[in-house]
Amino acid sequence: MPNSAQKVVPNNSQSDRKNPLPTLLMCDNVLYHTLMNTAGNGINELIIAPSPDLQPAPLFAPTRKAARRFLEFFTAQINNAHTRRAYLNATRRFADWCASKDIHELAQVQPFHVAAFVHDLQEELSPPSVKQHLAAIRMLFDWLVTGHVIDTNPAHSVRGPRYTVKKGKTPVLTVEEAHALLESIPITKKPANDTEAADQPDLLGLRDRALIAIMVYSFARIGAVIQMKVGDYFVQGRRRWVRLHEKGGKEHDVPCHHRLDQYLHDYIEAAGITDDVDGLSLPGRPPQDRPAYNQSPLPAGRPPHHPPARESGRHRNSDWQSYFPRDRHYGLSKEQRQTRSGTADRQP
Repeated sequence: MPNSAQKVVPNNSQSDRKNPLPTLLMCDNVLYHTLMNTAGNGINELIIAPSPDLQPAPLFAPTRKAARRFLEFFTAQINNAHTRRAYLNATRRFADWCASKDIHELAQVQPFHVAAFVHDLQEELSPPSVKQHLAAIRMLFDWLVTGHVIDTNPAHSVRGPRYTVKKGKTPVLTVEEAHALLESIPITKKPANDTEAADQPDLLGLRDRALIAIMVYSFARIGAVIQMKVGDYFVQGRRRWVRLHEKGGKEHDVPCHHRLDQYLHDYIEAAGITDDVDGLSLPGRPPQDRPAYNQSPLPAGRPPHHPPARESGRHRNSDWQSYFPRDRHYGLSKEQRQTRSGTADRQP
């Protein structure tokens, strides 16, 4: 979808004048797009329409009322973009499964159909993923019941697999391993055209060291670290603190370890962003790939707030991960590295 306004080209055909199609003006975000609806009397009207990414599967859109209720569930009821994407995938997977079983009407869906879908799903996905699919289907059917689209919720009585976590899967570095990791990151480099000149600060290495140090000394998530701004590194009392923006709009202030304080200070000074209080402190792009440090780290050509689709098995945060190279393991063994499955949000 385009990220800027498009010029509306008039169509002089008689059929198009009678039944004009809305023209996309702006891709605002993942929820809605701004369209121009050209009326038959020549009056142009700006309208807001749901994004094509929210188009319901045929199973959940037998009528206009059901389709509208479906869109309301994923726009008004769910606010988190990641949850919305996961629940959309779950409902579409269920709709595809029903289509393969010759179930094409909502009234035909029975509890044992949902139970059979859950049973088949357990052969492909882990228990947490199966429970997430069941939760999405159950909540959507509840929303359709309260909207008087269907009479009962066929997923209400279906139980998913049990899953209990007694020990986390995230690898934990020892003190010696953490020190070795941070010390192995190169923070200087030779100029490209003059190998005999004095070393220059390596902004990419300084950034990686500061980013990894925050996660090591504060146990922060990578999602919270990359949202930090320069103003989130502040003085309180006689020491430095960092402010982490966690899920649900929560803020978590953490005192800085003296090593973390030094690493953050070195990077911010070398990057020249000390006075840019509202700029990103740890942007995802190297400086040579974008004009300024305080700009959005999203790749060029992708609209803001429009998350990348999962393609070729890549994680949804692949655009972030591509700027934290996987070949930079800094001396860690394979067992000590964060893996894709289950710990993708904590990868440096």
